[in-house]
Amino acid sequence: MADHVVTSYAQGDALLKRGDLRQALYDAGAILMERVLVNLHGAEHRTRRSAEARVFRRDIFRHYETTVFPVTLDQTLAPHLAAGETDICAFGYAVMMNLTADFTGIDRPERSAEETAALLAILRSLGKAPTLGTTTGDRDAIRAEIDAALRAFDARFYQPSKARRQALLADHAAGRIGEDDLPRDVLTAILETPATAAEPDEVLMKEAAFFLLAGAFTSIHSLTHAVHRILEWFAAHPGDEAQLRGDLDFLQRAAWETARLHPSSPVTRRRPVAPVEIEGLGRLEPSDTVTVNLMAANRDPARFGPTADAFDPFRDTGGTPLYGLSFGVGAHACIGRQLAIGVLPREGGGDEPRQLGSIPLILARLMAANVRPHPEQAPQMDTVSGRPNWASYPVLLGEGPRP
Repeated sequence: MADHVVTSYAQGDALLKRGDLRQALYDAGAILMERVLVNLHGAEHRTRRSAEARVFRRDIFRHYETTVFPVTLDQTLAPHLAAGETDICAFGYAVMMNLTADFTGIDRPERSAEETAALLAILRSLGKAPTLGTTTGDRDAIRAEIDAALRAFDARFYQPSKARRQALLADHAAGRIGEDDLPRDVLTAILETPATAAEPDEVLMKEAAFFLLAGAFTSIHSLTHAVHRILEWFAAHPGDEAQLRGDLDFLQRAAWETARLHPSSPVTRRRPVAPVEIEGLGRLEPSDTVTVNLMAANRDPARFGPTADAFDPFRDTGGTPLYGLSFGVGAHACIGRQLAIGVLPREGGGDEPRQLGSIPLILARLMAANVRPHPEQAPQMDTVSGRPNWASYPVLLGEGPRP
């Protein structure tokens, strides 16, 4: 058994596109991750992804971005604005959970503080599953915590959400309601597709939990890093702040550049499905792994130039995505990338509809709310998960010094 570590962008890009290497990053978190989309391979992966891709379309993204997300964002931000301060991590958990729950298809009928706190507590426990392989805590205790969280999620949130959608699908099949009356979310797409609807209920429950977790947790870390990087940029370029706070191009490019420098997972890992010879690595057996160091590959000077380690939203990357390999490539490229960070406008695109993505959308609202460093409370890094993320990031909002 050997682990082959890859640090170059070109080699990492080529390896992640290979169909004979399967996902191996989340093996330790099988209690949640074993049968979810990101861990499936081959025909099973294609079937599940095909069903879910029905809602991962630009027109549906625009619907959420223009109709659903603004309402949820304003409701979540209001108490923080009233308080004049917030912790970006805590705020991010709440707003990204609500935004992602809408798109996943997890109902919150009460819309109460208690209901939100209950779902957040569940997600915080489930969030320990993907990092079980790197955590410094008691893994048996963490697995027990994850199991309890899954049971709570199933009973309070998943089963009622599933039952409501099954009733709506039955009404649609009987002609009592039209296609436009059905929810446009992942859970409805899964239940509407015979091949995925026939899967065990526990698998579908964990798939819903995974989507909620992936959308909320990866995005919250990206959001906090982006706020930090943008505030650092303003401090270093004070003459630009007045203009760039409201510049959507800058904020979206900042989100993309942040994703490059701070991938949600520092590495990704693959395992051969059968013995294979790979150029530069030699012969690999199914017991071997290939680890692509995303932090290193995304900062490869051969691809991103001599300032690859620096944050520069105006970086010219040629044909390489500004976010690097952070959202993957090939069959396992992140299905929700456009929902998270949108699509940069085309040159000459004119007035065509713009898709910002949830993270740039939140950044724009925070910038409009005069987000700025907290003068008395310093940000703190996470020391538990083994990943270089923020644990807390206090800021001020509203009235105060601004350019």
